[in-house]
Amino acid sequence: MFFRQVMDQELAQYAYLLGCQRTGEALIIDPGRDIDRYTDIAKEEGLCIVAATETHIHADFLSGLREFAENHQATIYLSGEGGNDCAYVWPKDSDYDIRQLKDNDEFMIGNICIRALHTPGHTPEHISFLVTDTGSGATEPIGIASGDFVFVGDLGRPDLLETASGVSGAQDPSARQLYKSTERFLALEDHLQVWPGHGAGSACGKALGAVPMSTVGYERKFNTALGFKNEETFVGSILGGQPAPPLYFARMKELNREGVPILGTLPAPKLCEIENLILQSTAGQAVIIDTRPDRKQFMAGHVAGSLYAPLGISFAMIVGSYVDPAAEIYLILDEEQVNLAVRTLVRIGYDNIVGFTPPSELSSSRLANQTLPRIEFSDLDANVCVDEWTIVDVRGE
Repeated sequence: MFFRQVMDQELAQYAYLLGCQRTGEALIIDPGRDIDRYTDIAKEEGLCIVAATETHIHADFLSGLREFAENHQATIYLSGEGGNDCAYVWPKDSDYDIRQLKDNDEFMIGNICIRALHTPGHTPEHISFLVTDTGSGATEPIGIASGDFVFVGDLGRPDLLETASGVSGAQDPSARQLYKSTERFLALEDHLQVWPGHGAGSACGKALGAVPMSTVGYERKFNTALGFKNEETFVGSILGGQPAPPLYFARMKELNREGVPILGTLPAPKLCEIENLILQSTAGQAVIIDTRPDRKQFMAGHVAGSLYAPLGISFAMIVGSYVDPAAEIYLILDEEQVNLAVRTLVRIGYDNIVGFTPPSELSSSRLANQTLPRIEFSDLDANVCVDEWTIVDVRGE
């Protein structure tokens, strides 16, 4: 059996490519929208992705399932659990090859057996996948693709249905569902590998580990979220201290349920003169995103009205929370970073990426002269005029 964990560093998200090397067939689990990164790996390994699936309706990135159905005629396996309120809408009235999975349903990818387990809590429809390599003679699973159910060192947060999607009163029953699901997880064999949907840096849990995978036995022993023997204590702990979800999560959830627009090829922003970029911005036709890693450089001189979003783990969260998805986007970044920025943006639904300008061009333009002065805390009292200033304290504690 071929196995590859495909990591999206910027979203701290994992997809899994499983392939039967005897038949050349492959399955992708939890793919993002720019699917060429999976098909390229499959091609290099002599595999063809014939099926795609996901553990749940995602809130933090756009799914690639529709892309696989539209452009590769792949069979799509979707959760059929969770009730009508959590059912996928986009497959209706389509001619895609869609198969719904209920608890304990199985399907084959060549000689690989995939069994669905209904593991609600993070979302009502959430399923995990037990994977058995029958082609090697195995009669028991080698691993579980746990999605946003079990992470390394943590569990998926059960509050998002209420805090991100606005379903009033959903988080307490979701937490209780999650507790029941953990009992099912703890009944699995210790040797079973755990392939989570996210790693450290994701907003889908409180304390995710940076180790990319684990085992049931290790999580049983060291994952504190799995150590509660009392449901009430578990509910209080798992719901307590959850950070506010990023503002774009609700939009991701809706698009993934209703239908992600077909991407096709990636946007190809053009190299722009800094003056033209500024002109578009001042005319109100575009948003400029400044991706420089050093905040001090931005504070010392930037284009008025530009959004500071350093390319990295916070890039998607900042852009997704503050930029209209329909806006024309211009980027300030070096050419070798364009591909990474474009892929990160399309993964959260920003397709109108028009142009970019290298940061070195800012120093040559008199128009990139907006500054953001820094005031030391010790000097704050002397500078504050109560009638003119509003002080916002953003500390978490």
